[in-house]
Amino acid sequence: MTELTEHLAPHAVERLKGLRAHGSHEGIFTSDLSVNEFVMVRKAGFEPLGLVVGSCIYHMGIQYGQWSQNMEMDVLSQAMYQARELAMSRMEQEAILLRADGIVGVRLEVKRMEWDQEILEFMAIGTAIAHRDGQEGFKGVGGKPFTSDLSGQDFWMLLQAGYRPMEMVMGSCVYHVAHQGFLKSMGNLGRNTELEPFTQAMYDARELAMERMQHEAQDAQADGITGVNLHEGSHNWQPHVIEFFAVGTAVKAMEHANDLVDALSPQLVIPVND
Repeated sequence: MTELTEHLAPHAVERLKGLRAHGSHEGIFTSDLSVNEFVMVRKAGFEPLGLVVGSCIYHMGIQYGQWSQNMEMDVLSQAMYQARELAMSRMEQEAILLRADGIVGVRLEVKRMEWDQEILEFMAIGTAIAHRDGQEGFKGVGGKPFTSDLSGQDFWMLLQAGYRPMEMVMGSCVYHVAHQGFLKSMGNLGRNTELEPFTQAMYDARELAMERMQHEAQDAQADGITGVNLHEGSHNWQPHVIEFFAVGTAVKAMEHANDLVDALSPQLVIPVND
């Protein structure tokens, strides 16, 4: 237990003691689930235990890209990946203390600290859940709680289709997009033309991020990845430096998955919001 709490803030440990750990009827639960998500998580046979959070304040190293060259910024790519991993692992530690089976609705947020342009805060937040009847077989990689960015509705549908979440997988690539020379820029004035160096840079960077996400899913022995999202952001770095971030939920088929999905009936859902 000491190893689990050594990287958690003392007040975080105290907050977790007031939550409803799996197998206990004491304490309350907290969650950022909407009412619809809360109902669907319970419909899936799970109960929310508590809101779990991981945070990491990270100083970014210095790396300069060559003005006229497309290249990955390895130092920044590694920093963005390590910082997110630290935030995720601390969120997982909180879920372990609650004896959770997994975490749903995980969000990863990044923001720059106002007091220093080289410092970013990385935060992972989600709702820890556990199977109501203590049914086993839902833990993730290495027996740790699974992590997932699926909504409560998507989590219920995934289980109905015979699959279970294993791990929230991600890939990051910070890339320097080469500048275009003055003569080349002038030559493009008034013309419709593809900017091939820019196209190649953006294409390569996205592929690197996707490839790294896929490697994480393979290491988790997953069958596939659902809900993949691709994000781009500069985080106020130098011009022409962009991060490409791929994230999704690695899933694995349960027993009789084909029979379960064949038994599903499509349902018509009509939105009533403007």
